[in-house]
Amino acid sequence: MVAGSELLEQRHMNLSLALATAALLTAQPSTLPPGHPVIPPGTTASPATSGMPEGHPPTEGAAPSISPEQLPPGHPPMSGTGRAPPSAEELLRQLDSTEGLADREKTFEIAASLGRLYYVNGRNAEASTYLQQALARAQPTRELFLAQRKKLGKAAVPTAEAAGCGFTPNMPVEDMGAAAQARAKKGDTAGAAACARAALAPVLDVAVMQANALYLSNDSGKALVAYDAVLEVEPLHEEALYARAALLFETKGDDVAALKKAGEGFEAVATTYPDSFRAPMAKRMVALVEETVKAGGRKQLLASRAEDRRIRLSQAPAAAAPDAPRPLSQEMVDAVKSTERTPELEQGLAKLVDEGEELLAKGQYQEALANYTRVVPFQPENGRAKAGMAWALVSLERPMAVRVWGVAVQTDPLSVEKLGDTLKAKGDDKGAKALWEKLATDAPDYPNKASLQAKLGK
Repeated sequence: MVAGSELLEQRHMNLSLALATAALLTAQPSTLPPGHPVIPPGTTASPATSGMPEGHPPTEGAAPSISPEQLPPGHPPMSGTGRAPPSAEELLRQLDSTEGLADREKTFEIAASLGRLYYVNGRNAEASTYLQQALARAQPTRELFLAQRKKLGKAAVPTAEAAGCGFTPNMPVEDMGAAAQARAKKGDTAGAAACARAALAPVLDVAVMQANALYLSNDSGKALVAYDAVLEVEPLHEEALYARAALLFETKGDDVAALKKAGEGFEAVATTYPDSFRAPMAKRMVALVEETVKAGGRKQLLASRAEDRRIRLSQAPAAAAPDAPRPLSQEMVDAVKSTERTPELEQGLAKLVDEGEELLAKGQYQEALANYTRVVPFQPENGRAKAGMAWALVSLERPMAVRVWGVAVQTDPLSVEKLGDTLKAKGDDKGAKALWEKLATDAPDYPNKASLQAKLGK
């Protein structure tokens, strides 16, 4: 459920995007004075109204907007209110029906807003188009920064405040870039670098989003190039560091040089951002990368693990682990086999699985395990039951958890992932995240890895 402040922020963002879209679709710059604000759909540009400064938008016939109580705190008052801003679905329908929209000239802010709208709604191909247009608008500033930083050599780039750039919070990227260019023309290398770097702050966020969109569109090669471009400007950018390392590990598991680069990325995240939610996973990935490199690549590592498992099983004593369920006697096996599969029995087993998931979400792992041990003998192929039993054992830190978890991950990883969805839906966000992280670590070749990474915010 969206919190009140988040809802207001979302409405405000939708309103801003609606106005930006309207400007792109309907404004006629040739009829407006320089610097005139955008004209929403349904309004017309007109000469100054009595009492209004020259170039002020008309106050009559303006497009309906939102009521004052819907505005976030501190939002300037608006006239012509009365209708809520369009939803994301409505905006997307409007954009999709607009011919030639992708080819129209846009500012960085409008292109980025359109790209973000498509991205958060899972339209990655369209998102990539608009995000790339935004990045193209900022390319001169990026090139300026790299050139000025090179001139500085080992000297640190000063902050925008120290350089006196004078940028305001909502200043357009192009205007900030122009200010940096002016500094460079005056020979102020440090000032130009500082102002250009400040101008690129929102650009890097767009660049990471573009890289993510490319990855989610199954273009890993271009995604890696895009992450590298971010790190060229900001070598310790947390999200780009982690995402590139994860992508290298996932796509180049048998390239030792690439694996070492992935390990360096994970190590940088863990040491530079020790309080980040990514740090624990980054530390685990450092160890996994080191193990993979030592083995000579992922294929060799998996083969080595399989051989080790075979040897352990061949040498293991017949006795069961201390926490293993008591082996079923032949009489019990026969009883299970001979039990009639009535609708009532099937319903009872399904209820036990449902209850088990409720208990897992509440942290009552022992009680959940008891439920699953009653289901699995009758339904050994029940993916939900296997996933639930495995997670209960992992959460209880039982010795046999490794084996049961391994079976669940190898035979039905999708059911394991969906258990995380169930835990999250039942309010156990922490448990869901821990389960997904363990699945991502223990199943590096999981076919649904993109969905898993999206859930983990990677």
